[in-house]
Amino acid sequence: MDKKQIKVLVDAELAQTFKQACETARISMAEALVQHMTAFSKAPASSKETNYTTRKQRRRAINAITKQLEQIKAHEEDYRDRIPENLQCSSVYERAEELISKLEEVLEIFTEI
Repeated sequence: MDKKQIKVLVDAELAQTFKQACETARISMAEALVQHMTAFSKAPASSKETNYTTRKQRRRAINAITKQLEQIKAHEEDYRDRIPENLQCSSVYERAEELISKLEEVLEIFTEI
């Protein structure tokens, strides 16, 4: 298999949040991106289209994103809840709490749309 290196430029806060999510999930950022790219490349062509010309199409896309964020938040809450009591004052626990808080903020914004 031919491998190529890619460079991604994103907002610093988004990059930090992604890094924390990967650390929490105990996977490398590269692995997370590869998984996403693989899943995306196998998706039907119609799901790759970004032509949201109607309000209905945009609403469906927002609802799909909201569902995914809710699932991620639920998994993160499960992860946080499984952290042993003696580590609940640790940076690992704090990062999980912070990510959950940020996801709640994003979900609140999405539900207001």
